[in-house]
Amino acid sequence: MAKNIETLAKKLGATVVSGPVPDYSAGAFGIAALANTLRERLEPSVGKRPGRPSYAAWSKRPKVPMAPETEERLKELSHLLSEGERQVSPMQVAALILEQATASYFKLGAPSTRRRPG
Repeated sequence: MAKNIETLAKKLGATVVSGPVPDYSAGAFGIAALANTLRERLEPSVGKRPGRPSYAAWSKRPKVPMAPETEERLKELSHLLSEGERQVSPMQVAALILEQATASYFKLGAPSTRRRPG
């Protein structure tokens, strides 16, 4: 099959581009993948009054500066990704997107450990 793709590309004057596909994207499939990952990871707390579902590996809670527009987009995404009583916070969405984005840099090849001069 790979031979057919290369032949077709050659006839069209195109070049076959291959490589790793990102785990996330901004399209419908990306949103679905994000929702699925949040559904798998976030676990409801236990007790008489269980709170918002959380992910145990998220032990740090840093403050991340952002523009108001970014915050609004995260709020919109959190509303899209929430289901009934299983509410997802904007910062949970941000944490997952940040994890996926930073991990993608290492999947494509480890960043240089050398520091810039100066």
